[in-house]
Amino acid sequence: MPELPLSTSGKTAAAVARACAQEAGRIAMDAFGRRQDVQVKGRGNFLTETDLAAEQAVLAILRKEYPEHELLAEESAAEPQGEGWMWVVDPLDGTHNFSRGIPYFAFNIALCYGREPLLGLAYAPATGEEFFAENGKGLTVNGQPARASTAEGLSDCVLGVDLGYEDARAARMLELVAEVWPVQSVRVMGSAALGLAYAACGRYDLFMHHFLYPWDIAAGIVLVKEGGGAVLDRDGGAAGIDSEGVIAGAPGAVKEMLSLARERPWRE
Repeated sequence: MPELPLSTSGKTAAAVARACAQEAGRIAMDAFGRRQDVQVKGRGNFLTETDLAAEQAVLAILRKEYPEHELLAEESAAEPQGEGWMWVVDPLDGTHNFSRGIPYFAFNIALCYGREPLLGLAYAPATGEEFFAENGKGLTVNGQPARASTAEGLSDCVLGVDLGYEDARAARMLELVAEVWPVQSVRVMGSAALGLAYAACGRYDLFMHHFLYPWDIAAGIVLVKEGGGAVLDRDGGAAGIDSEGVIAGAPGAVKEMLSLARERPWRE
């Protein structure tokens, strides 16, 4: 894979990603706790003015620093070809939490080459936590090295799940959780970005989600891999930014969960 390119102003890709995160985080926290108009995009899928403001600010930074790179963002950017350098952005993952005053939401950004993520950053502005990784350089949380869990089996796991926007897939997820119970505990985060970040650094032993978009998963793929975890799709292949479902975390636990998940179809 090629080296990550410097920006037009000479900044590293990491520095630009962090600048984007800080700006998106500032916009989010300026609005957090205030009443906002909430648009419903679909079942359980929401949009606020803050999502739009944060995305516009971040895309402006990226267009200035990397004018030749393609952009894929949740709310506004068109689908790119993805054959070269591409930034993938979720300005506010966990919008429903954010709109309810629940402090579990994140800014998510990844830099990909040929649709393979090589840099990933998830930033939780309410807690001030940054989860960051570059291909081949390891995972850090707030600048400190971090690793995925080494739990061998599901009975030892803190299991994180999210249910997504489709009722049938959510019902199958709940059935699967019931089937593997008892585990140590189950958490429903409400943010795929944070769920994958927590799996990357061992806060969750395992994280599962069955309804994802590229901006949900791109950064998390790098985070989990660089943390030493496994990140697979529901069919057992390596997860990519176009994977709709993901199982991530401790390699041994991922393997056990995959064997159970394969027995239960997750879509029609």
